Formats: sequence, C-alpha cells, structure tokens
Amino acid sequence: MPIMAIDYGDAHTGVAVSDRTGLLAGHTETVHTRRREELLRRLGELIREYGVTELVLGYPKNMDGTLGPRAEKAEAFAKVLEEAFSLPVRLWDERRTTVDAHNILFAAGKNAKKRKKTVDAVAAALMLEGYLDFRRSGR
Repeated sequence: MPIMAIDYGDAHTGVAVSDRTGLLAGHTETVHTRRREELLRRLGELIREYGVTELVLGYPKNMDGTLGPRAEKAEAFAKVLEEAFSLPVRLWDERRTTVDAHNILFAAGKNAKKRKKTVDAVAAALMLEGYLDFRRSGR
C-alpha cells in the first residue's frame, strides 16, 4: 500500500513515494512545471506506476499554527487531487520541512544551485517519513 507525499509549489513540486509496505520513503523526484495539468499528468503516472493508495499533501501552516494563503491553496489542491485520482488525500503539517531539506543538502555538500533542483523532493521525503512514523505509532 504505497503512499505518496506531495510538497506542492507554484513551479516545483516535490514527490516522495513509500515502498509497498508503507514503512520507508522510496522514490523521490521534483516535478518542474507551472502547469497544473502537466503536474497532474505526472502524478497520475507515478500513482499508476507505484500502485499508490493514499496521498499526503503538504499543509503549509504558519509557524504559530495559523493558516494563510498557502494553506488555502493546499486545501483547494487537495480537492483537485481527490477528484482527479479518487484517492484519499490527507493534509499534513509541513512546517520546517523545506528548511530541514536545505540543511540536509547543505550538509551533503550541495551548492545552492544543486539544492534548488532537489530540495522539494527532499522536503516531500521528510513529510512522508513524518507521516509514516505517525501511522506506525498508532495515533
């Protein structure tokens, strides 16, 4: 039962897919497009390729827990995903995932240009790991 995490952005969307056991983050990639239909096409390909059964969408809350315009965009995109793929979509608090992803890539010696190409995929993987840990804990 693979799960897909999506770090949705205007021009770059990070994607991470768990293994079939739903225990580990596996495939990651960044979809570089501003066109929603192109993004949905690629997500659909990945959903079919990996047999994804659930989607986890980053929910960008403010640091104080309030919701802003980016959270509203995520809520609207969650509805689009549900309609397009008929899969459950869970909104997942993504605070600090992009900051943590930049720190991980920096520590790995990636320069700013290389980090920009992969940071969204790493952020999606961090989101997915958090969600998988949450599911394992039984909360």
